[in-house]
Amino acid sequence: MTVNFALLGAGRIGRVHAKAVGSNPDAKLVAVADAFPAAAQSIAAQHGAEVRTIDEIEAARDIHAVIICTPTDTHADLIEKFARAGKAIFCEKPVDLDIARVKACIDVVKETDAKLMVGFNRRFDPHFMAVKQAIDDGRVGKVEMITITSRDPGPPPLDYISRSGGIFRDMTIHDFDMARFLLDGEEIASVSAHAAVLVDPAIGAAGDHDSVTVILETVTGRQAVISNSRRATYGYDQRIEVHGSFGSASAENQRPISIEVATAEGYTRPPLHDFFMTRYTEAYANEIAGFIAAIESGALISPSGEDGLLALQLADAALESVRTGRRVTLG
Repeated sequence: MTVNFALLGAGRIGRVHAKAVGSNPDAKLVAVADAFPAAAQSIAAQHGAEVRTIDEIEAARDIHAVIICTPTDTHADLIEKFARAGKAIFCEKPVDLDIARVKACIDVVKETDAKLMVGFNRRFDPHFMAVKQAIDDGRVGKVEMITITSRDPGPPPLDYISRSGGIFRDMTIHDFDMARFLLDGEEIASVSAHAAVLVDPAIGAAGDHDSVTVILETVTGRQAVISNSRRATYGYDQRIEVHGSFGSASAENQRPISIEVATAEGYTRPPLHDFFMTRYTEAYANEIAGFIAAIESGALISPSGEDGLLALQLADAALESVRTGRRVTLG
C-alpha cells in the first residue's frame, strides 16, 4: 500500500519532510497547503503534487495522512480537525505551548481513535538509535548518567524567538525527549535549570535565553545533564553519552565527510554539519518510514501525543526552575 500524504506548511521544515516522503517508495506527496501559495507551489512542483486548501485536504478521499508543519499555535486545531476526518497525523513539535490545550487535543485523538506521531526526529537518528540499542541489549548495564549536548550554529531570527515559546519549549524539548528515550523506562521526577543570555542581548529583550543547562533526576537518582547554546561557531553540535554500571555508549558529532588528515602541523578534520537539515537527513527519512509502518500495521505510534505532553511538562518545569532558582518536583 502506498500512503498518500498532504503537507500542511511549506516552510523550511516542510521542505525537509517533503524530501523524506519523496524518498520513501511506500509514500507519495499528493497535496501541499500553505498560507503563501508560491511556497506551496514550489514544493508541489518539485514532488508532482497539487496545491490544495486545508479544507480540500480534509475532505479528500485520496489522502491518508497529513504532515503538520504550520506555526505552533495552529497545531492542536489541525490535529483535531484531521483526527475527526479520519486521517493519520504527523505533527511537528510541540502540539501546543499550553499544557491544558495539549491534554484536550490528546483527548480528541483518543476519542476518534486517530493515529498521531509527534516529530521528535532524533529518536530515529541511526547513531542515537545505536546507543539506545546498546542500552536495550544490556551492554552498558543499568543507566546511571546521561549527558546531552545540543548547540545550534547560530540563533534563529528575533521574530521567531518571540513566538517560539522560548528555548526550553523550542530547542531543549528535543533533548527532554531524548533523555526520556534513553532513561530506560524510568520517568523524570525533578528538574533543575539554569539559563542566561550570552549570545545576543536582543534575545533577552525578547524574553528568552540563549544558553541553558538542565539537570534531570529520576526517583532512584539517575541523572541526565543537558547543555544547550544558540551559538556554536564550529558547526551544529549534537552529542550524547550514556554511562551505566557496565560501561558507557556515546554518539559523537557527525560530519558530511568523515576523514582525518595528519601532517607535521597536526591533525585536521572537516567541519561539522551546518544545521539540522543535513545532520538529521537519515533521521527524518527513518521517522517517516516508522510512521508509515505504524499506519499499515496498526501498531502503537511512538513518539506519541503523550510523549509530546511529557516533554512539554519538562520544559515548563525548567522555566519554573529558572524563575524560582529552585529544583522543581514533578507529579
